[in-house]
Amino acid sequence: MDARANPVAVTLFLSIVAVTLVITWLASRGTRSRSAFYAGSGEFSAFQNGLAIAGDYMSAAAFLGVSGLITVVGFDGMMYGIGFVMGWPIVLFLIAERLRRLGRFTFADALSTRLRERPIRIFTAVSSLTVIAFYLIAQMVGAGQLIELLFGVDYVYSVILVGVLMTCYVVFGGMVATTWIQIVKAVILLVGTGTVAVLTLARFGFNLSTLIDQAVAVHPRREAILAPGAITRDPVSGFSLGLALLLGTAGLPHILMRFFTVPDVRAARGSVWFACFLNAAFFLMVYVIGFGAVALVMADPAFLSGGGLRGGSNMAAIYLSQVVGGDVLMGVVSAVAFATILAVVAGLTLAGASAISHDLYAKALGRQDEGRELRVGRIASLAIGGAAIALGLAFRTQNVAYMVSLAFAIAASANFPILLLSMSWRGLTTEGALAGGIAGLVSSLGLTIVGPAIWVKTLGYAEPLFPYDPPAFLSVPLAFLVAWGVSRLTASPPLDLTEAGAVGLPRA
Repeated sequence: MDARANPVAVTLFLSIVAVTLVITWLASRGTRSRSAFYAGSGEFSAFQNGLAIAGDYMSAAAFLGVSGLITVVGFDGMMYGIGFVMGWPIVLFLIAERLRRLGRFTFADALSTRLRERPIRIFTAVSSLTVIAFYLIAQMVGAGQLIELLFGVDYVYSVILVGVLMTCYVVFGGMVATTWIQIVKAVILLVGTGTVAVLTLARFGFNLSTLIDQAVAVHPRREAILAPGAITRDPVSGFSLGLALLLGTAGLPHILMRFFTVPDVRAARGSVWFACFLNAAFFLMVYVIGFGAVALVMADPAFLSGGGLRGGSNMAAIYLSQVVGGDVLMGVVSAVAFATILAVVAGLTLAGASAISHDLYAKALGRQDEGRELRVGRIASLAIGGAAIALGLAFRTQNVAYMVSLAFAIAASANFPILLLSMSWRGLTTEGALAGGIAGLVSSLGLTIVGPAIWVKTLGYAEPLFPYDPPAFLSVPLAFLVAWGVSRLTASPPLDLTEAGAVGLPRA
C-alpha cells in the first residue's frame, strides 16, 4: 500500500510527528537540570503519571502484538494480556511506595541506600540495558511493519525513521517531553481502540458470543482457538510465561522510573491505581479486536497472503479497523499505533540513557559535574537509538508480544528479586544482591539465546538447546535462591552497639 492509498493515514501520521516534535521543542526549554531530564522535576500529578504509565505499558506489543496473537492462536494470545494486567498489583503493594520513598532518578538509587553503591549501580545498568534491548526489539519491529504497510516504504527505512525520531525526543526533551507524549498517546490510543472495539461488536449486535462463534467458524483451528496449547505446549511453558508476565512489570526500568516523576509517595500510589484501571480497560478492548479480526479479517482473501495475514500477524488490528470503519478509521488507527510506538521507544531510550549517564558515569565513576552528566545522557541516547535500529532490522520476523515476554522474563529474573529483597529483607548483602542478580540475568539471557525464539527462529538452527520460552520458571527462583544463600554466607557478625563509636548500621 503506497501513501496515496490512504491520505487520512498519511495526514494523521505527519500530524502526530509534528505534534510530538512541538512538545519536544517546548519541553527542551525547561530541560536544563538532571531532575528535569530524568524525572520531569517530580512535578506530574498522580493522574498525569498514571496516564503516562499506562502509555508506557500500552505498547506495540500490547496493541498490535496481543491482538495479532489472538488472531493466530486464540486463547493463548489472551494469556499475554491477562499477564500484563496481573503484574500491577505487585507493583502497587510491594514496590511503588517504597521505591518513591528511597529513590530519586532510577531504581538503582533505592538499592544504593543500603547496599554498596558502585557494584550495585554497575550491575543494574547492565541488567537495565539488557531488558531495554529486548523491549526495543518489539517496538522497532512493530514500527517497521506499520510504516511499511502505511506508506509502502521499505522496512529498513521505516525502522531508521523511528530510531531518529525517538532519539530527538529524548536528547532534546528528556522526561518532560517523554511524559507528555505518553499522555497524549494514551488518550488517543484508548479512544481509537475503543472505537474499533465498539464498531466490531456492533457488527454482531453487541453479542460477544455471536462474535466468538463466528471466529470459531472461520479460523482454521476451529474450536481449538478457545483452548490453551498453541503457544504454551506444556504446563512448564505456560507456568513460565505466567511467572514472567506477573513479576516482570516490577522489574522494567522504564516503568520504575515513572515513580520519580511525582512529588510524593501518595501520588506514586495513585499513579498505579489509575494505570491499573486504564490498562484493564485497554486489554478488554484488545480481546474484542483480536477475535473480531479472526471473524472479519481472516474470512477476507484480500488480507491474506501465503497462508497468513499480509504483512504478518501484527497487522490484524489495522486490517480490522479498515473492515469496520473504512480507510478513514484505518488511517486513524494506523497513526495511533505509530504514536504508541514513538512514545514507548522514547521512554525506553530515556531509561537506558539514565542507566549510562546517572548510574554508571555519575555514580559508579564518581563524576559529579551535572552538565557533563547531561551531555553523557544525550550521547547515550544517540547510541541507544542506533542500537535500536540494528535490533529492529535483525529481528524483523518476530511477533512483538512474544519478544516483550522475553524482556519481562529477564526483568523478572535480574531486577525484581534484588529490588524486592533489598526493600523487605534486612539480611540481604551486597554480595548476595550481586550474585542473585547476576545469576538471574545470565540464566535468563543465556537460556533465551539458546531457546526457540533466538536459536531457531533468528539464528536458524534446527532445534533449540533449551526447549522453553521464556525461561522464568528456572531463572527467577534461581536468582532468589542465590541471593539468599550468598547473603547468609557473607553476612557480617551482629554489631555490638555497646562499643564506643558504634553510631549506626553500616551498609551491607
